[in-house]
Amino acid sequence: MTDKLFSFAKAGSLELANRIVMAPLTRNRADDGTGEVSDMHVEYYRQRAGAGLIITEAAQISAEGKGYVATPGIHTPAQVSAWKKVTDAVHEEGGKIVIQLWHVGRISHVSLQPNGQPPVAPSAIGAEAPTFTKEGPATTSEPRALELDEMPRILADYVHAAKCAKEAGFDGIELHAANGYLLDEFLKDGTNTRTDAYGGSVENRARLLFEVLDALTEVWPADKIGLRLSPFSAANNAEDSDPDTTFGYVVERLNAYPLAYLHLVEGQTGGKREGGFDALRALWKGVYMANNGYDRDLAMARVDAGKVDLVAFGRPYIANPDLAERLRVNAPLNEGDGDTYYGGGREGYTDYPSLEAA
Repeated sequence: MTDKLFSFAKAGSLELANRIVMAPLTRNRADDGTGEVSDMHVEYYRQRAGAGLIITEAAQISAEGKGYVATPGIHTPAQVSAWKKVTDAVHEEGGKIVIQLWHVGRISHVSLQPNGQPPVAPSAIGAEAPTFTKEGPATTSEPRALELDEMPRILADYVHAAKCAKEAGFDGIELHAANGYLLDEFLKDGTNTRTDAYGGSVENRARLLFEVLDALTEVWPADKIGLRLSPFSAANNAEDSDPDTTFGYVVERLNAYPLAYLHLVEGQTGGKREGGFDALRALWKGVYMANNGYDRDLAMARVDAGKVDLVAFGRPYIANPDLAERLRVNAPLNEGDGDTYYGGGREGYTDYPSLEAA
């Protein structure tokens, strides 16, 4: 195998020092009241700036978009100022960083919503999925279906968050349309039973996704926008009866957008690598970022074979701040402590040793 994984790459207009990406990782360490990141986040992301690209943990586009305790937002001036410290730190280390824009849809709890309102979704179908509240683990609340006249408000929230991301100094944005959150809920027929312009046919179910993309390209050039999809994943109990057809349509239509990259969860999120993701990749004419179950050998082999352009690593980046360098020299990896993945302080967050320190 060659060293292509560790070589320079372009993703749209983003110039990357290598093809190793830090995947978005929810860590539940933001201020729960304000949605602001802290100096701890600055150090965490600075340590990982050796990645060709960092995709931040998902950040909600509005108060309504929040689904878990202590997750960050990107919709208030204070949140923008806090994130600016992160982007400055990553840029000082020569890194590139984009923020993942998130609306959780039905994956929320009334205690996390403004005024204790029900979460919103394409249809009033409960997820019965786990989330985390101030009181601890909880089951998601029953959602209400978005009204037709609310769609412009959702679009406006995405646009506002995209503008905030630009103010915060990010190199680009990633639109989160995966893992059973709002846009994925619209795409999949198991979670979308609407009978209006946003439901029924695949064209209708994909309508909101493309309306959001069109709106975002008014703020950012398309070549600084990435998109994440999880066609074959049942994460958060969101499934489609015919994902090959649904997402075949979506991917082919995406070719009209010169995006920075398409980020695909290959198979079950954090689980088996199954489903027709290679067929979808073959339909896509742009830069392809793969995610799910990658180690050094699989990443190198699939990059060498031209099946993948960029590889996003998730959990390995929790325990290995210098993962890109460790992979390059084929060094041993630190083991992550699952007990400190979500919530807490610096322990299990910024205290993993680099190869040099070890």
